[in-house]
Amino acid sequence: MAHRSVPSCSGFTLLELLVVMVIIGLLAGYVGPKYFQQIGKSEVKTAKAQIAALEQSLDQLRLDTGHYPSTEQGLNALMTNTDNDTRWSGPYLKKGVPNDPWGKPYQYRFPGQHGEYDLFSYGKDGQAGGSDESQDITSW
Repeated sequence: MAHRSVPSCSGFTLLELLVVMVIIGLLAGYVGPKYFQQIGKSEVKTAKAQIAALEQSLDQLRLDTGHYPSTEQGLNALMTNTDNDTRWSGPYLKKGVPNDPWGKPYQYRFPGQHGEYDLFSYGKDGQAGGSDESQDITSW
């Protein structure tokens, strides 16, 4: 009778698996914060770009009607003729008034404390002040 050799089952030892897990953990600990920091920066850039677009729309509304909307009318005046002005030529935004990148509405105040009007986002934390991604993004 011929002798058959049984194939040996080779695998990873527990020590090898632990070493790989530690390396993956170290890489994630280094790369993760850098990645999320870039996401925060892009949200701030998006908010600044949206504020600039809203400013242009507000300026166009002012050119047409002769005035900026009141605080009560708010940014909705860019989409609907809230005071039935015959000179209103909107809507002034194609897709409606956007929320800030954190899902909260932009704040609008007329007359403004920092200019003719104030247009701003409270940032990631949704509260006045803050730093980094939580800082306020403003039109002034």
